[in-house]
Amino acid sequence: MTMSGKRFASRIEGIEISGIRRAFEAASADFINLGLGEPDFDTPEHIKTAAIQALKSGFTSYTFNKGIPELREAISDKLLRQNHLSVSPEEIIVTSGASEALHIAILSVVESGDEVLIPNPGFVSYSPLTRLADARPVGVPLNDSDDYTISIEALKERITARTKALIINSPANPTGAVEPETNIKAIAELASDHHLTIISDEVYEHLVYDGAKHISPARFYDGVITVNAVSKTYAMTGFRLGYVAANKEYIEQMLKVHQYIQACASSISQKAALAAITGPQDCVVEMRNEFKRRRDFLVSALRSMGIRFPVPKGAFYIFPEVNDEHDFVERLRRRRVIVTPGSAFGTRGSNHVRISYAANFDLLRQAIAIMSEII
Repeated sequence: MTMSGKRFASRIEGIEISGIRRAFEAASADFINLGLGEPDFDTPEHIKTAAIQALKSGFTSYTFNKGIPELREAISDKLLRQNHLSVSPEEIIVTSGASEALHIAILSVVESGDEVLIPNPGFVSYSPLTRLADARPVGVPLNDSDDYTISIEALKERITARTKALIINSPANPTGAVEPETNIKAIAELASDHHLTIISDEVYEHLVYDGAKHISPARFYDGVITVNAVSKTYAMTGFRLGYVAANKEYIEQMLKVHQYIQACASSISQKAALAAITGPQDCVVEMRNEFKRRRDFLVSALRSMGIRFPVPKGAFYIFPEVNDEHDFVERLRRRRVIVTPGSAFGTRGSNHVRISYAANFDLLRQAIAIMSEII
Protein backbone atom coordinates (compact mmCIF):
# COMPACT_ATOMS: atom_id res chain seq x y z
CA MET A 1 0.00 0.00 0.00
CA THR A 2 1.41 3.40 -0.96
CA MET A 3 0.90 6.76 0.72
CA SER A 4 -0.07 8.57 -2.47
CA GLY A 5 -0.80 12.22 -1.85
CA LYS A 6 0.89 12.15 1.56
CA ARG A 7 2.39 15.54 2.37
CA PHE A 8 5.15 16.20 4.88
CA ALA A 9 6.18 19.48 6.45
CA SER A 10 8.42 21.40 4.05
CA ARG A 11 10.64 22.55 6.91
CA ILE A 12 11.45 18.87 7.56
CA GLU A 13 11.71 17.67 3.96
CA GLY A 14 14.32 20.33 3.24
CA ILE A 15 16.64 19.08 6.00
CA GLU A 16 19.19 16.36 5.32
CA ILE A 17 20.42 13.65 7.67
CA SER A 18 23.58 14.77 9.49
CA GLY A 19 26.75 13.94 7.59
CA ILE A 20 28.37 12.96 10.89
CA ARG A 21 25.66 10.44 11.78
CA ARG A 22 25.56 9.08 8.24
CA ALA A 23 29.27 8.30 8.38
CA PHE A 24 29.03 6.87 11.90
CA GLU A 25 26.11 4.56 11.22
CA ALA A 26 27.56 3.32 7.93
CA ALA A 27 30.75 2.15 9.62
CA SER A 28 31.07 -1.39 10.99
CA ALA A 29 33.10 -2.40 14.02
CA ASP A 30 36.29 -3.00 12.04
CA PHE A 31 36.43 0.60 10.74
CA ILE A 32 38.72 3.22 12.25
CA ASN A 33 36.18 5.94 12.95
CA LEU A 34 37.70 9.42 13.04
CA GLY A 35 34.38 10.93 12.04
CA LEU A 36 32.60 11.06 15.39
CA GLY A 37 33.14 13.57 18.19
CA GLU A 38 32.99 11.05 21.00
CA PRO A 39 35.76 10.54 23.57
CA ASP A 40 37.05 6.96 23.54
CA PHE A 41 37.52 7.05 27.31
CA ASP A 42 35.23 5.13 29.63
CA THR A 43 33.05 7.24 31.89
CA PRO A 44 34.95 7.72 35.20
CA GLU A 45 34.08 5.17 37.90
CA HIS A 46 32.66 7.60 40.46
CA ILE A 47 30.17 8.84 37.86
CA LYS A 48 29.08 5.33 36.89
CA THR A 49 28.72 4.47 40.58
CA ALA A 50 26.37 7.43 41.07
CA ALA A 51 24.20 6.22 38.18
CA ILE A 52 24.10 2.69 39.60
CA GLN A 53 23.17 4.00 43.04
CA ALA A 54 20.37 6.07 41.51
CA LEU A 55 18.99 2.92 39.90
CA LYS A 56 19.32 0.80 43.01
CA SER A 57 17.66 3.44 45.19
CA GLY A 58 14.70 3.65 42.81
CA PHE A 59 15.44 7.17 41.60
CA THR A 60 13.66 6.45 38.35
CA SER A 61 10.68 8.82 38.36
CA TYR A 62 10.07 12.23 36.83
CA THR A 63 12.01 15.11 38.31
CA PHE A 64 11.19 18.81 38.35
CA ASN A 65 10.99 20.22 34.81
CA LYS A 66 14.13 22.27 35.39
CA GLY A 67 16.02 19.38 36.93
CA ILE A 68 16.81 18.25 40.46
CA PRO A 69 17.63 21.19 42.76
CA GLU A 70 20.99 19.83 43.90
CA LEU A 71 22.24 19.52 40.30
CA ARG A 72 21.12 23.03 39.41
CA GLU A 73 22.83 24.28 42.57
CA ALA A 74 26.02 22.48 41.53
CA ILE A 75 25.85 23.96 38.02
CA SER A 76 25.28 27.42 39.51
CA ASP A 77 28.38 27.00 41.71
CA LYS A 78 30.38 25.70 38.75
CA LEU A 79 29.40 28.66 36.56
CA LEU A 80 30.47 31.12 39.24
CA ARG A 81 33.72 29.32 40.02
CA GLN A 82 34.86 28.47 36.49
CA ASN A 83 33.07 30.91 34.19
CA HIS A 84 32.69 33.95 36.47
CA LEU A 85 28.93 33.98 35.88
CA SER A 86 26.41 34.73 38.60
CA VAL A 87 23.47 32.48 37.72
CA SER A 88 20.94 31.28 40.27
CA PRO A 89 19.67 27.67 40.23
CA GLU A 90 16.30 29.04 39.07
CA GLU A 91 18.02 30.41 35.95
CA ILE A 92 19.12 26.94 34.83
CA ILE A 93 17.27 24.20 32.95
CA VAL A 94 18.77 20.71 32.82
CA THR A 95 18.20 19.27 29.34
CA SER A 96 18.61 16.06 27.37
CA GLY A 97 22.06 16.94 26.11
CA ALA A 98 23.29 20.14 24.53
CA SER A 99 21.20 19.18 21.49
CA GLU A 100 17.95 19.87 23.31
CA ALA A 101 19.48 22.94 24.93
CA LEU A 102 20.27 24.42 21.51
CA HIS A 103 16.82 23.50 20.23
CA ILE A 104 14.87 25.21 23.01
CA ALA A 105 17.21 28.22 22.97
CA ILE A 106 16.62 28.87 19.28
CA LEU A 107 12.88 28.19 19.47
CA SER A 108 12.50 30.62 22.36
CA VAL A 109 13.97 33.64 20.59
CA VAL A 110 13.23 33.45 16.85
CA GLU A 111 10.05 33.81 14.86
CA SER A 112 9.14 32.93 11.29
CA GLY A 113 11.41 34.84 8.89
CA ASP A 114 13.95 35.90 11.50
CA GLU A 115 17.65 35.45 10.79
CA VAL A 116 20.25 33.71 12.94
CA LEU A 117 23.95 34.27 12.34
CA ILE A 118 25.90 31.01 12.49
CA PRO A 119 29.59 30.22 11.94
CA ASN A 120 30.51 28.85 8.50
CA PRO A 121 32.04 26.31 8.83
CA GLY A 122 30.15 25.44 11.98
CA PHE A 123 28.54 22.57 13.84
CA VAL A 124 26.05 20.63 11.73
CA SER A 125 23.04 21.26 14.01
CA TYR A 126 22.95 25.05 13.92
CA SER A 127 21.45 25.48 10.46
CA PRO A 128 18.82 22.68 10.68
CA LEU A 129 17.70 23.76 14.16
CA THR A 130 17.28 27.31 12.88
CA ARG A 131 15.23 26.06 9.94
CA LEU A 132 13.09 23.92 12.26
CA ALA A 133 12.21 27.17 14.03
CA ASP A 134 11.11 28.55 10.62
CA ALA A 135 13.96 31.05 10.68
CA ARG A 136 16.81 31.57 8.22
CA PRO A 137 20.43 30.68 9.04
CA VAL A 138 22.97 33.21 7.75
CA GLY A 139 26.52 31.95 7.56
CA VAL A 140 29.34 34.13 8.85
CA PRO A 141 32.46 33.10 6.90
CA LEU A 142 35.43 31.91 8.93
CA ASN A 143 38.90 31.93 7.41
CA ASP A 144 41.79 29.61 8.16
CA SER A 145 44.12 32.62 7.87
CA ASP A 146 42.44 33.90 11.06
CA ASP A 147 42.61 30.47 12.72
CA TYR A 148 38.87 30.24 12.02
CA THR A 149 38.01 32.82 14.68
CA ILE A 150 35.03 35.12 14.09
CA SER A 151 35.60 38.36 12.22
CA ILE A 152 33.71 41.24 13.85
CA GLU A 153 33.52 42.99 10.47
CA ALA A 154 32.00 39.90 8.88
CA LEU A 155 29.40 39.82 11.66
CA LYS A 156 28.55 43.51 11.20
CA GLU A 157 28.12 43.09 7.45
CA ARG A 158 25.49 40.37 7.94
CA ILE A 159 23.31 42.02 10.56
CA THR A 160 19.97 43.12 9.12
CA ALA A 161 16.63 44.25 10.48
CA ARG A 162 15.64 40.54 10.59
CA THR A 163 18.67 39.37 12.60
CA LYS A 164 17.50 38.05 15.96
CA ALA A 165 20.33 35.92 17.32
CA LEU A 166 23.85 34.71 16.73
CA ILE A 167 25.47 31.44 17.70
CA ILE A 168 29.02 31.25 19.06
CA ASN A 169 30.89 27.97 19.53
CA SER A 170 34.22 28.25 21.31
CA PRO A 171 36.16 25.98 21.42
CA ALA A 172 34.69 25.19 18.03
CA ASN A 173 33.50 22.16 16.15
CA PRO A 174 34.76 21.39 13.46
CA THR A 175 37.77 23.72 13.47
CA GLY A 176 39.11 23.60 17.03
CA ALA A 177 39.22 27.43 17.09
CA VAL A 178 39.18 29.24 20.43
CA GLU A 179 37.89 32.81 20.45
CA PRO A 180 40.20 35.24 22.30
CA GLU A 181 38.75 37.41 25.04
CA THR A 182 39.01 40.54 22.88
CA ASN A 183 36.80 38.91 20.26
CA ILE A 184 34.27 37.69 22.81
CA LYS A 185 34.00 41.19 24.29
CA ALA A 186 33.57 42.74 20.82
CA ILE A 187 30.88 40.21 19.88
CA ALA A 188 29.03 40.87 23.14
CA GLU A 189 29.20 44.63 22.54
CA LEU A 190 27.93 44.23 18.97
CA ALA A 191 25.06 42.01 20.13
CA SER A 192 24.15 44.53 22.81
CA ASP A 193 24.16 47.41 20.31
CA HIS A 194 21.76 45.52 18.01
CA HIS A 195 19.68 43.86 20.77
CA LEU A 196 20.63 40.37 19.60
CA THR A 197 20.59 37.20 21.66
CA ILE A 198 23.86 35.28 21.80
CA ILE A 199 23.53 31.51 22.03
CA SER A 200 26.91 30.35 23.32
CA ASP A 201 27.73 26.67 22.78
CA GLU A 202 30.45 25.88 25.33
CA VAL A 203 30.50 22.06 25.41
CA TYR A 204 34.27 21.91 24.74
CA GLU A 205 35.19 24.54 27.33
CA HIS A 206 37.65 22.33 29.22
CA LEU A 207 39.45 21.10 26.11
CA VAL A 208 41.85 23.98 25.44
CA TYR A 209 45.59 23.83 24.74
CA ASP A 210 48.73 25.96 24.37
CA GLY A 211 47.69 28.46 27.02
CA ALA A 212 44.38 29.31 25.34
CA LYS A 213 41.53 30.27 27.67
CA HIS A 214 37.82 29.69 27.35
CA ILE A 215 35.79 32.88 27.86
CA SER A 216 32.01 32.91 28.34
CA PRO A 217 30.29 35.86 26.60
CA ALA A 218 27.71 36.02 29.40
CA ARG A 219 30.45 37.69 31.48
CA PHE A 220 29.99 40.82 29.36
CA TYR A 221 26.32 40.83 28.28
CA ASP A 222 23.06 39.67 29.84
CA GLY A 223 21.45 38.74 26.51
CA VAL A 224 23.27 35.40 26.41
CA ILE A 225 21.92 31.86 26.60
CA THR A 226 24.80 29.64 27.72
CA VAL A 227 24.61 26.05 26.48
CA ASN A 228 26.75 23.31 27.99
CA ALA A 229 26.81 19.59 28.76
CA VAL A 230 28.75 16.91 30.60
CA SER A 231 29.14 14.85 27.41
CA LYS A 232 32.63 15.82 26.21
CA THR A 233 34.21 16.88 29.50
CA TYR A 234 33.43 13.66 31.36
CA ALA A 235 33.06 11.13 28.51
CA MET A 236 29.29 10.93 29.12
CA THR A 237 27.89 11.27 25.59
CA GLY A 238 25.30 8.52 26.03
CA PHE A 239 23.95 9.99 29.25
CA ARG A 240 22.39 12.81 27.18
CA LEU A 241 22.72 15.46 29.87
CA GLY A 242 23.13 19.17 29.16
CA TYR A 243 21.84 22.48 30.41
CA VAL A 244 21.01 26.08 29.56
CA ALA A 245 21.76 29.05 31.78
CA ALA A 246 20.26 32.51 31.16
CA ASN A 247 18.35 35.29 32.86
CA LYS A 248 14.87 34.45 34.09
CA GLU A 249 13.05 36.01 31.10
CA TYR A 250 14.78 33.57 28.75
CA ILE A 251 14.32 30.64 31.13
CA GLU A 252 10.57 31.24 31.37
CA GLN A 253 10.23 30.93 27.60
CA MET A 254 12.59 27.98 27.18
CA LEU A 255 10.85 26.10 29.99
CA LYS A 256 7.61 26.18 28.00
CA VAL A 257 9.26 24.32 25.15
CA HIS A 258 11.23 21.96 27.41
CA GLN A 259 8.25 20.85 29.47
CA TYR A 260 6.21 19.89 26.43
CA ILE A 261 8.87 18.13 24.37
CA GLN A 262 10.86 16.54 27.18
CA ALA A 263 9.21 17.02 30.62
CA CYS A 264 12.59 16.48 32.29
CA ALA A 265 16.03 15.07 31.64
CA SER A 266 16.79 11.49 32.68
CA SER A 267 16.68 11.20 36.47
CA ILE A 268 19.59 8.73 36.48
CA SER A 269 21.70 10.91 34.22
CA GLN A 270 21.06 13.88 36.50
CA LYS A 271 22.50 11.99 39.46
CA ALA A 272 25.50 10.97 37.35
CA ALA A 273 26.03 14.58 36.25
CA LEU A 274 25.88 15.73 39.87
CA ALA A 275 28.71 13.32 40.70
CA ALA A 276 30.66 14.51 37.66
CA ILE A 277 30.44 18.21 38.49
CA THR A 278 30.95 17.94 42.26
CA GLY A 279 33.40 15.00 42.26
CA PRO A 280 37.14 14.77 41.58
CA GLN A 281 38.27 16.58 38.44
CA ASP A 282 41.58 14.79 37.84
CA CYS A 283 39.85 12.73 35.14
CA VAL A 284 39.23 15.93 33.16
CA VAL A 285 42.92 16.88 33.30
CA GLU A 286 44.00 13.36 32.30
CA MET A 287 41.69 13.30 29.27
CA ARG A 288 42.71 16.80 28.19
CA ASN A 289 46.39 15.88 28.40
CA GLU A 290 45.81 12.80 26.29
CA PHE A 291 43.83 14.76 23.71
CA LYS A 292 46.71 17.22 23.45
CA ARG A 293 49.15 14.35 22.92
CA ARG A 294 46.96 13.04 20.10
CA ARG A 295 46.58 16.52 18.61
CA ASP A 296 50.34 17.05 18.58
CA PHE A 297 50.88 13.69 16.89
CA LEU A 298 48.29 14.43 14.19
CA VAL A 299 49.59 17.95 13.58
CA SER A 300 53.11 16.64 13.03
CA ALA A 301 52.02 13.68 10.88
CA LEU A 302 49.64 15.63 8.66
CA ARG A 303 52.08 18.49 8.11
CA SER A 304 54.76 16.02 7.11
CA MET A 305 52.38 14.99 4.30
CA GLY A 306 52.10 18.61 3.15
CA ILE A 307 48.52 19.03 4.37
CA ARG A 308 47.56 22.61 5.24
CA PHE A 309 45.58 23.70 8.32
CA PRO A 310 45.81 26.00 11.35
CA VAL A 311 46.75 24.23 14.59
CA PRO A 312 43.56 23.79 16.63
CA LYS A 313 43.68 25.31 20.11
CA GLY A 314 40.68 23.48 21.50
CA ALA A 315 38.14 20.65 21.20
CA PHE A 316 39.42 17.43 19.52
CA TYR A 317 39.23 18.10 15.79
CA ILE A 318 41.58 19.08 12.98
CA PHE A 319 40.04 20.63 9.87
CA PRO A 320 42.58 20.29 7.04
CA GLU A 321 42.18 21.37 3.43
CA VAL A 322 42.23 18.65 0.75
CA ASN A 323 42.02 18.78 -3.05
CA ASP A 324 38.73 16.89 -3.34
CA GLU A 325 36.95 16.10 -0.10
CA HIS A 326 34.62 13.45 -1.53
CA ASP A 327 37.45 11.60 -3.26
CA PHE A 328 39.57 11.83 -0.11
CA VAL A 329 36.75 10.54 2.11
CA GLU A 330 35.89 7.72 -0.30
CA ARG A 331 39.49 6.56 -0.71
CA LEU A 332 39.87 6.41 3.07
CA ARG A 333 36.54 4.62 3.43
CA ARG A 334 37.72 1.90 1.07
CA ARG A 335 40.64 1.40 3.45
CA ARG A 336 38.18 1.29 6.37
CA VAL A 337 38.93 4.74 7.80
CA ILE A 338 36.09 7.20 8.37
CA VAL A 339 36.49 11.00 8.34
CA THR A 340 33.75 13.59 7.87
CA PRO A 341 33.49 15.65 4.66
CA GLY A 342 33.92 19.34 5.39
CA SER A 343 30.86 20.39 3.41
CA ALA A 344 28.73 18.83 6.17
CA PHE A 345 29.67 21.92 8.20
CA GLY A 346 28.68 24.57 5.65
CA THR A 347 29.76 25.93 2.30
CA ARG A 348 33.07 27.19 3.73
CA GLY A 349 33.91 23.62 4.67
CA SER A 350 34.05 22.51 1.06
CA ASN A 351 37.26 20.62 0.19
CA HIS A 352 38.13 20.12 3.82
CA VAL A 353 37.66 17.14 6.10
CA ARG A 354 37.10 16.94 9.83
CA ILE A 355 39.40 14.48 11.57
CA SER A 356 38.50 13.68 15.17
CA TYR A 357 41.31 12.79 17.53
CA ALA A 358 38.87 11.60 20.18
CA ALA A 359 39.78 8.09 18.99
CA ASN A 360 42.36 5.77 20.56
CA PHE A 361 46.03 6.72 19.93
CA ASP A 362 46.88 3.38 18.32
CA LEU A 363 43.97 3.79 15.92
CA LEU A 364 45.21 7.26 15.04
CA ARG A 365 48.61 5.79 14.18
CA GLN A 366 46.99 3.20 11.92
CA ALA A 367 44.82 5.84 10.24
CA ILE A 368 47.81 8.12 9.59
CA ALA A 369 49.73 5.24 8.03
CA ILE A 370 46.81 4.65 5.66
CA MET A 371 46.46 8.36 4.85
CA SER A 372 50.13 8.61 4.00
CA GLU A 373 49.67 5.79 1.48
CA ILE A 374 46.73 7.37 -0.36
CA ILE A 375 48.06 10.96 -0.51
